[in-house]
Amino acid sequence: MRDAAHRAPAVHRPDRNGRWLLGLVSPSGLCLGFLLFAASLTPSLIPRNALMQGLLGGASFAIGYGLAVGLVALWQWLGFRALGGRVTAIIVPLVGALVAAFALSQVAAWQNSIRALMGMPELETSHPASVLALAVGTAAALFVAWLFRLLARLALAWARPFVPERVAILTAIVVALALFAMLIDGVLVRYALTVLDASYAELDELIEPDTAMPTEPWKTGSAASLISWVDLGREGRRFVNGLPSQQAIASLWSGDAVQPIRVYVGLNAADTADERAALALRELIRVGAFDRSVLSVAVPTGTGFMDEAAIATLEYLHRGDVATVALQYSYMQSPFSLIFEPGYGAEAARALLRTVYDHWTDLPASERPELYLQGLSLGALSSEQSLRMHEIIGDPIQGALWSGPPFPSPIHTWATAERNEGSPEWLPTFEDGALIRFMMKPEIPEPDLPWGPLRIVYLQHPSDAIVFFSTDMLWRKPDWMDAPRGPDVTPEMRWVPVITALQVAADMALSNNVPLGHGHQYSAASYIDAWITVTAPDVAADEVDRLKAHFARALSDR
Repeated sequence: MRDAAHRAPAVHRPDRNGRWLLGLVSPSGLCLGFLLFAASLTPSLIPRNALMQGLLGGASFAIGYGLAVGLVALWQWLGFRALGGRVTAIIVPLVGALVAAFALSQVAAWQNSIRALMGMPELETSHPASVLALAVGTAAALFVAWLFRLLARLALAWARPFVPERVAILTAIVVALALFAMLIDGVLVRYALTVLDASYAELDELIEPDTAMPTEPWKTGSAASLISWVDLGREGRRFVNGLPSQQAIASLWSGDAVQPIRVYVGLNAADTADERAALALRELIRVGAFDRSVLSVAVPTGTGFMDEAAIATLEYLHRGDVATVALQYSYMQSPFSLIFEPGYGAEAARALLRTVYDHWTDLPASERPELYLQGLSLGALSSEQSLRMHEIIGDPIQGALWSGPPFPSPIHTWATAERNEGSPEWLPTFEDGALIRFMMKPEIPEPDLPWGPLRIVYLQHPSDAIVFFSTDMLWRKPDWMDAPRGPDVTPEMRWVPVITALQVAADMALSNNVPLGHGHQYSAASYIDAWITVTAPDVAADEVDRLKAHFARALSDR
């Protein structure tokens, strides 16, 4: 008995059997973390640099580790026996690490498979050491599971004296989730919003030296304008300054041209969207915009940015006989505006369209301009949301050109879901093409099909993650990954639950870092064909070629 008493403590010493070391980490967590890290290295829609690859890999590892720990905890809570022993605890993460090492060796080839399709130079190295270092740092920063576990343990210790054990565990989980959500939303998100809003507001007020206040009284921002030069905002001043002259347009066409008009109302020009829309209408009337043949109601992106290629190509196609009006609704970049101010863009676009449309319908039909909508990215989404079909059915506008529409865009989502059988998700055909058509490159979509009274064209690239992201990619393979794929989507891309959604979400942040004609970069040549489809200008084929060459030269001269 005495010897047994002396031997008993040795059985429980962790330093005698090594279990204390294995208990520091979860073997299953390491294995699943390594596997998801490896999956994150596979190619997606947009080429990734080492920074984004490291961030994505670290996030994937943290998700895999946390998921495995949660599943093991559930397994044990249900009363099942633990699986494996010390040998298994070493072999399991080793297998995951070997898969991750193999994936790291293939990264350059995988990324080059995308770059080749987009005409980009090949990578000489994928910088595996940088990727690993960034992934480790990201994973450590994202190990929120430890914080959640701490909160749950504190809540469990508080609840145990009052309720049964399993009720206490459930209560602890609910309380930890609530506290965690409050911490993220109430502290981090609100602080980030305040900092971003202040930073972008300060940037919006910056008057750059290459944007001079116009002297022509008919220009918005001039001394005669209803909107001051300062209240145009940074992007508004750029938009007004970029206006092509009547002489430049006439020179290209070797004939007569009209001076195009651009009206822009900055966020500081009035307190509410309705007041800014009313101000825009008064300015349109002041400068004679309703005397033009074409009136475009354009919606900017989050910062107020106007897509010059979309606006200028329309002006040139109609020999300057165009007026464009826009309303700023945010200072922030589109992703931040979409997250933190989800209704601002739609509210401003709705106010502007309603105000302009009401005045437009009061004019004699034979004396008013053709009315079109236009928007890129978040501008396309907001422009979509401004349109109420039942309100215009009796007196419809002429059409809309929406490029790179973000995945929540309601009309785009509906038309894509209802596409004709056999047409791919990345280039759908919708019914007989009389109302909605899709295009992805410089070409006239379905030129021989007749249009109805309203023409809507979506300009999108198969590799545009902003268009094709969807939350259900977390658990379902998207249709656009089926064969045949879009011409700039690599066949090496594979669907992996959770990871593919993370990859495409990361692609959205990089979608402008690619050549024109891919990702979220829409070319003037594509806009020319899109506007021809929507507005049917009187131009010959050789004139279209001349116009495309003009914009190609302008781009190369920048």
